[in-house]
Amino acid sequence: MAFKRKDLIGIRELDAAEITEILDVAVQMKRLLEQNGKKTPHLMGKSIITLFYENSTRTRMSFELASKYMSAAAANISASASSVQKGETLIDTGRTLDRMGTDVLILRHPMSGAAQLLAQSVKASVINAGDGMNEHPTQALLDMFTMREKLGSLDGLEVAIIGDVLHSRVARSNLWGLQKMGAHVRLAGPPTLLPVELDKLGCTVSTDVDSAIEGADVVMGLRVQLERQQKGLFPSVREYAARFGINEKRIKLAKPGALVMHPGPMNRGVEISSAVADAVESVIEEQVTNGVAVRMAVLYLLTRKEAL
Repeated sequence: MAFKRKDLIGIRELDAAEITEILDVAVQMKRLLEQNGKKTPHLMGKSIITLFYENSTRTRMSFELASKYMSAAAANISASASSVQKGETLIDTGRTLDRMGTDVLILRHPMSGAAQLLAQSVKASVINAGDGMNEHPTQALLDMFTMREKLGSLDGLEVAIIGDVLHSRVARSNLWGLQKMGAHVRLAGPPTLLPVELDKLGCTVSTDVDSAIEGADVVMGLRVQLERQQKGLFPSVREYAARFGINEKRIKLAKPGALVMHPGPMNRGVEISSAVADAVESVIEEQVTNGVAVRMAVLYLLTRKEAL
């Protein structure tokens, strides 16, 4: 086994062998998902808690379902319904849950570095389900899983990631992961939504969406994260859609049959048109299914560390 870590904090810290092992195990987990009886004993006797300080549908529910499909004792906590509202710190909350015999804590938090901070303070394994504008490792893993499943290999792929790169932890995790697996990443969006000196990380950076999409094997849209932005980063949503949105005309610049992806939730008509999102080349809904399989794989590998 290549994966011998206590926690999954980010893709940046993983090597290609570790990523490959997670993706390989996810193949087996997806086969289990496709069966009529989804209940397996993989996590029997384990306790999994999701601790979310930000709203989520896909990530939270896929982790909860992954836990329950593998027979874990699963529970979820929202910050709005916990002692956080009484002033309790993240560390104190984590230590309290740790003392309850928790095996895995899955954390989503608005502060970059929160998952690493928690992991250093508890015995339980910690999975980063998104920390601020830093990373979202399981989203990148499910994205890579989907690409590999559909295209056979990640090595040599041209992947265009379009939109609000500045605020996107998904873009960062995909950048690290895809490059480790031999793919080339093209990032494009408004100049105000592209981090400075991003090209020094080995990717191609452009404000010209057409050139970024041209000849790409995969085109991924990113949600415009209005909740994280200050006003004035682009003139209007309408202008954003016209200049940077993935539409029917632009997607024709990609390779024939290029995959269309989006981490969700989508702002239809803004970063991606409905026609593109619902096209036969779109694998956006399959990403959701693959998210459950990948999170099952991560939970399985982390809870097997005792036997290593």
